[in-house]
Amino acid sequence: MGSSLLATDGYKFSMAEAGWPLRRETFYYSHRKGGQQVVPLDLESHVRALLPEPTESDYSYLARNSYEMGAGFKAAIQRKEKLVIRAMPQGARFYSREPVFTLTGPSALVSWLEPLLLQLNFRIQVATQALADREAVAKALAVLSCEEEKRIALETLDAVGVKPVPISVDAEGYHARVVAVVRELVEAVQDPSRIFEVGLRAATCMEQHEIALRACKEAGVMRTSNVYLAQKLGMIPVGTMGHEHVQRYGADEPAFRAIRERRPERSSYLLDTYDTVTSGLPTAFRLVHEEPGAGDSIRFDSGDKKKQYVLAVSRAKEEGIKPVLILEDGLDAQATREFEALRTQYGWESSKQFYGYGGFIVARTMACSYTRDRVAAVYKLSRTGHVPTMKFGNELAEGKQSIPGVPVVFRRKSGSGPIGLIGQEGEPVPEGYELLSGATPETAAAIPAPGEGEHRVAYTPATQALVTELRQRHFPQGPAHHS
Repeated sequence: MGSSLLATDGYKFSMAEAGWPLRRETFYYSHRKGGQQVVPLDLESHVRALLPEPTESDYSYLARNSYEMGAGFKAAIQRKEKLVIRAMPQGARFYSREPVFTLTGPSALVSWLEPLLLQLNFRIQVATQALADREAVAKALAVLSCEEEKRIALETLDAVGVKPVPISVDAEGYHARVVAVVRELVEAVQDPSRIFEVGLRAATCMEQHEIALRACKEAGVMRTSNVYLAQKLGMIPVGTMGHEHVQRYGADEPAFRAIRERRPERSSYLLDTYDTVTSGLPTAFRLVHEEPGAGDSIRFDSGDKKKQYVLAVSRAKEEGIKPVLILEDGLDAQATREFEALRTQYGWESSKQFYGYGGFIVARTMACSYTRDRVAAVYKLSRTGHVPTMKFGNELAEGKQSIPGVPVVFRRKSGSGPIGLIGQEGEPVPEGYELLSGATPETAAAIPAPGEGEHRVAYTPATQALVTELRQRHFPQGPAHHS
């Protein structure tokens, strides 16, 4: 049995309507940090078990909540036979930044899976720690948030051949910690309607997220990106645009126009896919000028958000426009108070400034340390149609740009060089390496374990050529660091 169609983030539905839901696209899953880690399960079976099973009542609910879906989306979601999964085998070891698996298929379908797939990071962390230090994993898993989280942990220990450890569940304690955190945020902004929750991707499972959302509701916060639980708990589903949408269009302006001109709802413009200051912000302001009364918003998501905020507010006042400002990504209570102080200092209306929180509400309140941020798990669009794409943002110097194309991993089995090479599907296997993506467990087990310090991962010439081409296309004069 699959998942509910609603078991994803709201912006997946709006982006599908403003994009090409039937287009063939590739996404990949990776951890940006964490060192050597292990694949604890058959990824293809796991992914296919998550695929949505839509109902007419799902579509009716979406239509009543600003997400009416068209024929293209409905067809794409049903085309499960088009899904191609290329994954490292169960038991394989992987390293930071290597693509653990890629999914290729109809855009709406492979995009829809993101928040549920990101929850894999919990299983991977449990398995990796268990194989390295059973006492450490027992300590980390001593108290968990819910019964489903406990089931996943025990299932993972069994999958990697480690004896079960004692685990207690303290759902009430987790609920209480989330309530306290959300109440602190509400106190900082003085109005719970100015806060929305975006923590499905930071949760370990749906049950844990439900406990967190019940706590949010108790503290007065009624908006969440989790459409399934919004329906179940009587909350309001929210979300408009993610980086993948801008990557599909290859530039900010056509992407922003698509979200505004293909959906009748208010638009929200995400600024940082390529560069916040030189591209995202001026483009968004240009569209706001065209329809100043539409109530559109701009969203800051990476880099030095304070500098970006001051620049945006100053320019908006000079130009006589009043877009709604949305702040997300890594916010905590202290950062919220600082942005509220800036809002007061610059005279920006409280009704024009909103805050979104994910990990701060859902993950930092966990008793267990195995959070998504600990390994920086990501799921990124890498090819749309026949065009490779990547996210740059304001992070070029920090190694946060994504990988383009249809990436695969080559693992060194002899000789010298990087332990891992990130190549492209169909690229000849380099001498001394073995193709790990799509390999059998037996093949993976036969590859010699690396020695100490041999964990460097590099690009093959084919992948490097794609990165260079995309950099030159988007930054012909070189990247501008204005974050």
